[in-house]
Amino acid sequence: MGFDVGADAYNRFIGRYSELLAVKFVALAGVVKGQRALDVGCGAGALTRVLVERLGADAVSAVDPSDSLIDSTRSRFPAVDIRHASAEQLPFRDGTFDVVLAQLVVHFMKDPLLGLREMARVTRRGGLVGACVWDHAGGAGPLAEFWRAVRELDPHADDESGRAGVREGHLAELFAAAGIQQIESTVLTVRVGFANFDEWWEPFTLGVGPAGDYVAALDATHREELRASCAELFARAAPFDIAASAWAAIGRA
Repeated sequence: MGFDVGADAYNRFIGRYSELLAVKFVALAGVVKGQRALDVGCGAGALTRVLVERLGADAVSAVDPSDSLIDSTRSRFPAVDIRHASAEQLPFRDGTFDVVLAQLVVHFMKDPLLGLREMARVTRRGGLVGACVWDHAGGAGPLAEFWRAVRELDPHADDESGRAGVREGHLAELFAAAGIQQIESTVLTVRVGFANFDEWWEPFTLGVGPAGDYVAALDATHREELRASCAELFARAAPFDIAASAWAAIGRA
């Protein structure tokens, strides 16, 4: 999957959304000074940045399976303990953290249930576990227009709507199955502005995530056909905003 990419490509594709989402996610989790936190699947560091601002670099750790994104995040936050690891095998002892969060990660875990159990394992008893995932199934995520255009041309394409946590209530179900207690669910929504259609389209050509993989696999003719289909869906005056919603769940280990 296309996440072994440079931080610039990652940020141009989804970073402008995730930076805003991280602020709301940390507020939902009630993170306060004095806690120790883990960012699971830190990517280019959107959530890491907010945690560092709240807690200080020495109180934050992070993991991600992408070497390129880890290198970028380490350069931004050299004092943060950042390790190469998957959610399913966290390199920390039981009960290490007060807060363990995964932003836009559960739907990419190879084994979401195991990943959440690992998150709970490294959280102290009574500590907080949280996750959020774009609403791909409900069509309210940031890629909704893109996948709608894809489905019109390719009805059998994997549009991420069947992934873990992307439908209403599923994150809470996964949390419960992982043994997490006192679960609360909500929706977090952010808005991102674009100057024009080309600014919106160009990040899809950078090979980031399933959408980037899909575009990269097309030949030139089909890629232009998809671009034209997206442009038709975006028959709106520029500049414009995209509202992006994510399902969020928090609970106690």
